[in-house]
Amino acid sequence: MVKVTWLGHSGFVAEDESCALVFDYYKGKFPDLSRKEKIYVFVSHAHYDHFQEKIFGWQDKYKDITYILSDDIKEAAGDQPDNVLWVSADREYPVDDMVVQTLRSTDEGVAFLIRWKEKTIYFAGDLNWWHWEEEDDESWNLPMKAAYQKEIGKLDGIHVDIAFVPLDLRQEKQYYWGLDYFMRHTDTTCVFPMHMWEKGAYDKLMEEPASEPYRDRVMPVREEQQEFYL
Repeated sequence: MVKVTWLGHSGFVAEDESCALVFDYYKGKFPDLSRKEKIYVFVSHAHYDHFQEKIFGWQDKYKDITYILSDDIKEAAGDQPDNVLWVSADREYPVDDMVVQTLRSTDEGVAFLIRWKEKTIYFAGDLNWWHWEEEDDESWNLPMKAAYQKEIGKLDGIHVDIAFVPLDLRQEKQYYWGLDYFMRHTDTTCVFPMHMWEKGAYDKLMEEPASEPYRDRVMPVREEQQEFYL
């Protein structure tokens, strides 16, 4: 069984009885992981709402911790511990008994595809279909569409057990396009919406006619510190 806790925004913890994977934490109450034998901290890119230097302080509390960080963070990070694996896009990295594959973000940094024990976890970071009405279609929106679809195409033929994908109401009518495309073009058991600057994104998605084919696979992420057991 895997327990998933939403810490807020794009911050999540996925854990089993011995190990915890922490994703893009920057605020909120952090759970007590002191009984875990191993902790892996993933950060997709350097934006303030995905990375904070305070994560390096966790190694004072947890003995066996590994940081897996996008290499665009190097300039933003101050004092860095030795136990950091810097990753770049379109690479594959063996990490203990995991395999970490990276995709290229349509914003900054990377997305992660993690083969962990018997699970495959996809964490998008800011890899999303960032369509903005105020942007020009030829110079921004159409190239963005192509770039996003190209990256998601790299998941063809891969079963994803747990996915974390942006659902950002700032995009107005296009807020669900990235998650919708992801769910229609991947073999995914369940998806956690994230990067929700405003409350109500999940409930709004449930009312979208387009979400009907996969609604039962979207986790009801509404409040920080929610826990899910998969």
